[in-house]
Amino acid sequence: MDHIKLGLSALAIAAISAPAAFARDQIQTAGSSTVLPYATIVAEAFGENFKFPTPVVESGGSGAGRKKLCEGVGENTIDIANSSSRITQADIDTCKSNGVNEIMEVRFGYDGIVFASEIKGPEFAFTPADIYGALASNVAKDGKIVPNTAKTWKDVKAGFPAQNILMFIPGTKHGTREVFDTKVIEAGCKASGAFDLFKAASKGADDKAKEKDAVSACNDLRKDGASVEIDGDYTETLARIAANKDGIGVFGLSFYQNNTDKLRVATVNGITPSVETVAKGEYPVSRPLYFYVKKAHIGVVPGLQEYIDFFVSDDIAGPNGPLAQYGLVPDPELAKTQEMVKNDVAMGPLK
Repeated sequence: MDHIKLGLSALAIAAISAPAAFARDQIQTAGSSTVLPYATIVAEAFGENFKFPTPVVESGGSGAGRKKLCEGVGENTIDIANSSSRITQADIDTCKSNGVNEIMEVRFGYDGIVFASEIKGPEFAFTPADIYGALASNVAKDGKIVPNTAKTWKDVKAGFPAQNILMFIPGTKHGTREVFDTKVIEAGCKASGAFDLFKAASKGADDKAKEKDAVSACNDLRKDGASVEIDGDYTETLARIAANKDGIGVFGLSFYQNNTDKLRVATVNGITPSVETVAKGEYPVSRPLYFYVKKAHIGVVPGLQEYIDFFVSDDIAGPNGPLAQYGLVPDPELAKTQEMVKNDVAMGPLK
C-alpha cells in the first residue's frame, strides 16, 4: 500500500487521536462480501496513514452485517455494516428496538452483478428471461404455468449449448442475492409472461396482494441441483466452478475483473459488463454499494469519523483512487456524500 500512502493529500496526515470512552480502540466492520475487498483496501491504507489501529473488516453477508449493526450500542457491537443492498425498514426497526437510533447511510460507489463461467467454456448471451427459464421451479409455456423440466441450456433457448444447467447463486444473506432476485429473476419472470399468469392465479384479496403472491412465485427456484446457493464469498463460487466446468457463477463485477484469467463473462441484454457500461447505466444488473455507520459510536470509537471521511475522499473513492483501480465504479455524486459525511447527517425515512 506504499503507493497509496505516498500519494495521499493532507487528509491523511492530520489525524488527531480522540479520547477513548470504550475499552476498544479499534474500528470494527462486518457485512457484504462484495464490499469486503474495498473496505479492506481502505482499512489497510487507513492504518498506514493515520495514528489509529487498522480497522477490523469481516465478511458474512450484507444482511448479517446489518443485523450485527443493530444489536445495540457499546464496545461489544460493531461500528459499521458494509452492504451491497440498501438497508430495509425491518433493519431500521430492529436497530431502534435495540437503542440504535441514528444511522448514517454512506453510498460510496457502484458495482455490477455478472454471470461468469470457466474461461475455456462456451460464450453466453443471457437475458433475464433466459436465467429465469433455467432456474425457476415453474415457467410459462403455451399460456400456462408448468413445472420446469429443462436439463440443459439448449432446452431453455435454441442456440445455447447443450450444457447442463448449473448456476451458483448467492445465499439469501447476501446483498447480491437481493439484487439478483429483483433485477434478474423477477425481471425475467415478467418478461417471460409467467408473472401475469401467477398473478391471475392468485387468490389474493386485492391487486397488491396478487402482485405479492406473483413475486413470491417468481422467486421459487428449483431445488433439483440446477440452482445452488453459496453462503460463502466469491472465492467459494470460483472454487465450485473450478471443480465443475458446467457451472456458471454470480459475481460482483470487480471480483470478475480481478479474475479474468479464470473466468469468461456473459453479456446481459447484449451488454458486456464493465466499469464503463455500469457507469453509463447501460448494463442492466448493477447496484449501489453502501456502508452504514452507527452514529452513537462517532466521537467515542477513536478514528471512526476520520475513517469515514477517508473512505469517501477523492483520494480513495474518486476516479483515480485505489478503489476504482480495483474495479469500483465511482459515484458521480461523491461530493454530496462527502458533504453529508462531513456534517454527520443521519439517514431519514426510507423512500
